[in-house]
Amino acid sequence: MYVSFWLPTVVLGAALAIKLPSILKLWRDPLLRAVGGLLVFACAVFVFAAPKTIAWTNRVTGVPNIAAPWVYSLLTALSASWLLLVIAWRNNLTERGAQTRRATRWVVSVYAGVVALLWVLFALADVPVERIQDLDTYYANTPFMREEILLYLLAHTVACSVTARLVWNWSRTTGLDAWLRWGLRFLGAGYVTNLLFSAAKLTAVGARWTGHDLDWLNTSIAPSAACIAATLVAVGFIVPHAGQYLQERWRVRRRHRSLRPLTRLMRTVTGGRVPFDLRATPELRLIRRETFIRDALLQLSRHLDDDLRARSYDAAVALGVERGRAQALAAAVTLLDAIETRRREQQPPSAASATPDSPATAATPDAVRPPSSASGPSSPSGPDTTYLLREIQDVSRALRHPVDIQAVRARAVAPAESLSTHE
Repeated sequence: MYVSFWLPTVVLGAALAIKLPSILKLWRDPLLRAVGGLLVFACAVFVFAAPKTIAWTNRVTGVPNIAAPWVYSLLTALSASWLLLVIAWRNNLTERGAQTRRATRWVVSVYAGVVALLWVLFALADVPVERIQDLDTYYANTPFMREEILLYLLAHTVACSVTARLVWNWSRTTGLDAWLRWGLRFLGAGYVTNLLFSAAKLTAVGARWTGHDLDWLNTSIAPSAACIAATLVAVGFIVPHAGQYLQERWRVRRRHRSLRPLTRLMRTVTGGRVPFDLRATPELRLIRRETFIRDALLQLSRHLDDDLRARSYDAAVALGVERGRAQALAAAVTLLDAIETRRREQQPPSAASATPDSPATAATPDAVRPPSSASGPSSPSGPDTTYLLREIQDVSRALRHPVDIQAVRARAVAPAESLSTHE
């Protein structure tokens, strides 16, 4: 079983690249600083723990196995950054500044002491034979090196256990964004998998102490568990950002696409096209389309018949349509009627009687066209365009169902006595 050390390095680097702009912009935020430190130390651990990098470090320095205390120190610093992340997160929730500062100083002091002690123990140990992959078990019974191995593993295990427990508790907090909750679940899974790394290492070292050989736990299971854990942690940081970004992009594109029917209808009013630029962002294209629609609706405002809209709404409700959709269908009926009224006003009387219906009115047969709509809006103060200008998405969706529009329109323009006889 083997997982490349470069897989978590790449994923961690991607997570760092995503978070870096926020970290630099909001450097004073302790939580972001903790996240940045965690990702930097995690990347460093996997860069320097790769077998080729270990051999290179030993060769460049000329000291056999000096890569060991260096990697142990980076791993200890990473463990400390986990605890600092939890402390910063709890401070965001509780805003207990004094307690947070004391806890931060305590973690930094203890883990800095552990790092210093690692180098002291390495200087006292006798480790002349270079070991690239099995140093922990090879020197498990060597004085001072034995204590060094046990020290870094205990520091790692304690930090990982505390962080895993608190992250899992956080993921069950109510009111969290769905993407953040999934990110926390990945983080929790990563820290639990990190415990497997410590357990495999400690078991292999303990087996050496009792005269047994379980080195495969140290050389195969532990490194693979560390790589998987780091990848899960990196994904945990990526998921909230990437998920929210993709969700927002999908929402914008869906809104842009849902406005297509209303945009096509408004082109019959303006005779123009919506400005389009391939280099424009999806947000800008959406804004342009919404602006075009609202400008065209304002051109139709004096032709809107509020009385027809009220009757259409009542007709839609009578047909069993839900009230929100009934409003959209009533607005669509009123809008089609306004377009037809405007078209008739712009044509000479002789041309109006001979010209066939335009595409905009093809969905509004003469049989169901209201005879009263040509008289103009019913309100002396002008028609109310608030709903049309605000709910263009709902109106555009309603235009996708011409059969429903025709049914509502036919019922809305039918004489009251005809309706009662039919019922």
